[in-house]
Amino acid sequence: MAAALALGCSPSGLPSQLSGRRVAFTTPLTYAGRLARLLELRGATPLHLPTVVVDTTPRTLVALRPYLAAGALESFSALAFTSRNGIIAFSLGLADADGPQPLSDSGELFTIAALGKDAELLHDEGFLSKICRNPSRIRVLVPEIASPAGLVESLGAGSGRRILCPVPSVVDLEEPPVVPDFLRDLWARGWAPERVPAYETRWTGPRCMEGLVALDTALDAMVFTSSAEVEGLIKGLQALGWDWGKVRRRWPKMLVCAHGPVTAKGVERFGVRVDVVNSKFSSFDGLIEALTSKLGGFGC
Repeated sequence: MAAALALGCSPSGLPSQLSGRRVAFTTPLTYAGRLARLLELRGATPLHLPTVVVDTTPRTLVALRPYLAAGALESFSALAFTSRNGIIAFSLGLADADGPQPLSDSGELFTIAALGKDAELLHDEGFLSKICRNPSRIRVLVPEIASPAGLVESLGAGSGRRILCPVPSVVDLEEPPVVPDFLRDLWARGWAPERVPAYETRWTGPRCMEGLVALDTALDAMVFTSSAEVEGLIKGLQALGWDWGKVRRRWPKMLVCAHGPVTAKGVERFGVRVDVVNSKFSSFDGLIEALTSKLGGFGC
């Protein structure tokens, strides 16, 4: 069965700047519905081709457990999430934890940082209260620039303080430089980061590009939201006897869109030229705006 899923058409009566455009995207299922919906609202036909799977596993839940025990976060000054998946994994771990919260009701101010719209999850289902019953002890930090570098900048000088970083364990793929760079930047600002594998990012498998190879219609754009997705795509193409050059020859006018400059840099590491990069990357809205600006108005 092909991995591709046609996720719908433009709702009638809504603006359709991308009407008639087919847009493929390799986003994991965690984000796929949100991105597909935004594309549909602009009139595009989304084609979901997930190349990586992002999920918690028994192993990652076990790795998180020591940090969720009563008082376990007292020796830390901050908790930094670089992705939505890290928050989801931490929340699942908290739901399974027994006993008192990992942060007591009294003590120094504790910072919990997240990027862009991901920070909305911090206020869902009592997430913060499961960490500490005293809301005045917690400071939620959302950097103006929704990137790991922006997060480091907003945290300021660490002065030797410890910061917990729930990040992915990358399986069957090369680890993108995003997390290692983030940890290095924290060290450079005087923080003492502690990395914990909160969830896994792994290749979807050798059939992930069957939907693309079988496509016999126009393809106007392909969207990447992380560099790991590109490696997964390249591996999937190779498993079917294709390469990126053959994709470009099949759809020479297809635009490649990257969600933010960090992703764009990672995409081009794999020899894939990026045509569109959104400058507003706190949410997918900026990505859709950039793609619409490039494609919109043609064939509408």
